[in-house]
Amino acid sequence: MKRTILLLLAGIFSLPIFSQSAPKREFRGAWIHVIGQSQYQNMSSREMKQYFINLLDNLQAMHVNAVIFQVRPSADAFYYSEIEPWSQYLTGTQGKAPEDNFDPMAFLLEETHKRMMEFHAWLNPYRVTASDNDVLCNTHLYYQHPERFVKYGKQLLFDPGLPENRNHICKVVKDIVSRYDVDAIHMDDYFYPYPIAGEKFPDENSFRRYAPQQGFRADQIDDWRRNNVNLLIEQIKRTIVLTKPWVRFGISPFGIYRNKKNTPDGLGSNTNGLQNYDDLYADILLWMRKGWIDYCVPQIYWEIGHSAADYETLIRWWSKQQSKSQLYIGQDVERTMKFSDLQFPERNQLPRKMQLERTLPGIDGNCWWSGYSLIRNGNGIADSLRNHYQAYPALIPAYTHLHKKTPKDVKSLKAEWTPNGYLLHWQRNGDPENPEKAQYYVIYRFKDGEKTQLNDPSKIVAVTKKTSFLLPYEKGTMKYKYVVTSADRFHNETKKGKSKKVKL
Repeated sequence: MKRTILLLLAGIFSLPIFSQSAPKREFRGAWIHVIGQSQYQNMSSREMKQYFINLLDNLQAMHVNAVIFQVRPSADAFYYSEIEPWSQYLTGTQGKAPEDNFDPMAFLLEETHKRMMEFHAWLNPYRVTASDNDVLCNTHLYYQHPERFVKYGKQLLFDPGLPENRNHICKVVKDIVSRYDVDAIHMDDYFYPYPIAGEKFPDENSFRRYAPQQGFRADQIDDWRRNNVNLLIEQIKRTIVLTKPWVRFGISPFGIYRNKKNTPDGLGSNTNGLQNYDDLYADILLWMRKGWIDYCVPQIYWEIGHSAADYETLIRWWSKQQSKSQLYIGQDVERTMKFSDLQFPERNQLPRKMQLERTLPGIDGNCWWSGYSLIRNGNGIADSLRNHYQAYPALIPAYTHLHKKTPKDVKSLKAEWTPNGYLLHWQRNGDPENPEKAQYYVIYRFKDGEKTQLNDPSKIVAVTKKTSFLLPYEKGTMKYKYVVTSADRFHNETKKGKSKKVKL
């Protein structure tokens, strides 16, 4: 019996410790893709609006604070554009306008910001068609300049080696950033296409034309291709900065940068799979270190224990990569909930993955693939986030490399009776049009005598763009202290805020 008790105690104390409290600052994104989602083609504008409202309400209940929506899936637009045609994934026919000229991105922007969530416009840079079945409308750029495109496998693509194609992509980016109040431009892992066995990528003409003048030899086509993507990334960043410098640029690359066995300097990870650097010509670490991107979300979609690409190996590798960019982790919902924890097979891998994400240095949050999977609540993922891991709201980590000065605190904080009830209200301190000044407010509540801890997310009762908050008045016998802080468009928050004691 004594031996049994000792073994039980040993088992208990070997359990990993999971923090019950979530961090106050954490990126919590959800990808919403339109490729492969035929439901939009059958919806009226009214039905689509209601669908988006329900989707965002569900994500908000899990305290997701950023939606990454696929607005340019294949050189077409899930928004009003005079540069590229309406998307086939919206109406079923490329170039066909939606009912009542409904603009999905404009609606989603309004609804996400209403819920204090960010909207990241997700673009694919080079893809024009996803399969041989895709039909381009007769106004598509392809019919005006077919020489600027290449066919690879079943896909039609912009030739990444042509400067005019980089200029076109940046023109699209500038159009979105200038006309829509997006929080970020986002691109995923599709740069040069995934390699097809036995088929060469057909860019010989552009290589012969541009490589010599760019200083590349005939045996350096791989380096030339990487440079083409580098030029695009740097140009997009410059385009955004010159248009709206508070808008961020983020990339979610394939989860493996390089396999260690293929790198002379040993920089890669202990993995054995497709590589960003060598196969997709995406030098993601260069972009992070140069500050060309503001955040990176490697798609570490595999499970812990995967033979070729172990999740734990990869998240530890990425956490060691120091750069100017923030680092979030791309999580696959279905694999996370499907596979068992290696040490505790009676549960899934969510606890261990969340522990790694929240304890390893240099990691500032998650992005979930996909938002649809979250809402389906497979194996209780939504319940786990809503009730445990994301039970409280979280602020987006501050982008201090863009701007690090905090805004001024609110003025004239008061609590008084109004026709609408007992209202806490204040005055904005600063120009509302200036992104470096107060753009939203965080409201905390503490019991009488309780220590004011602004790092505790459980004390946040509201995050709002309004300059007032309706207090939950009951009998007027309980004493509370409310603290209101200001935050700018870069998510810098005042350190102390203004406080007001009330009886409710």
